[in-house]
Amino acid sequence: MPRAEIGVFGGSGFYSLLEGAREHKVETPYGEPSDTFTLAEIAGRTVAFLPRHGRTHRLPPHRINYRANVWAMKSLGVEWLFGPCAAGSLQPHVKPGHCVICDQYVDRTWGRGDTFYDGPVVTHVSAADPYCPTLRPLAVEAARAIEIPVHDRGTVVVIQGPRFSTRSESRWFRSQGWEVINMTNYPEGHLARELELCYVNISLITDYDVGLEGSPDVSPVSHEAVIAVLRENNEKLRRLLFAMIERLPRVRSCSCQTALAGARLE
Repeated sequence: MPRAEIGVFGGSGFYSLLEGAREHKVETPYGEPSDTFTLAEIAGRTVAFLPRHGRTHRLPPHRINYRANVWAMKSLGVEWLFGPCAAGSLQPHVKPGHCVICDQYVDRTWGRGDTFYDGPVVTHVSAADPYCPTLRPLAVEAARAIEIPVHDRGTVVVIQGPRFSTRSESRWFRSQGWEVINMTNYPEGHLARELELCYVNISLITDYDVGLEGSPDVSPVSHEAVIAVLRENNEKLRRLLFAMIERLPRVRSCSCQTALAGARLE
């Protein structure tokens, strides 16, 4: 099996990060991943790329096999995992075209396979600080270096999908002070933590969810609009990921690699 040290999950409309690369199919105990993996060299590092919705966008958010995707990355040898995604803004100051490097999430999904530890060994992995403390500041630094508007923290509320929010739901989320709304960030990030991988969420803001209060000319989000914005910003995200890989340490020193320490009653 080929090996990679960095993994990238592509978001909606972002299926061509790696060009001139080789493809590889990975089998897992949890079924098939979203698609075949593409492996290539970037800045002297081996990177594995997987479109989380499949290359033809055939998988809605609630049908993605997150466990298979993350397990496959681990089996390829990945230690650093990047999770760029399309996301909506819940706050006026977080504008379309901005990036938010989230530091917290709120899970509003249900029925998704969200743990590798169904027993018999009971395992409780902490999610107090759910994203890698090394990758988050590195992503912010890289974004600023290439002049991408970036927010160095934010809370993403992850909804079940595939429907978008009602106005009442969006008003509730906004009133909590949460900045970002998305359909795929959970359980992807937590599963990475359960396998002791370093994971970072990069939310590319495409819209204002149900619109912007006080601005009747800002329409509610549509799938067509999201894809259009992403296509316009693919090169921006590509440059950001390359800048992050160039800055990535060779050795991990954060607590992600010991996430299971003290998590089991044995």
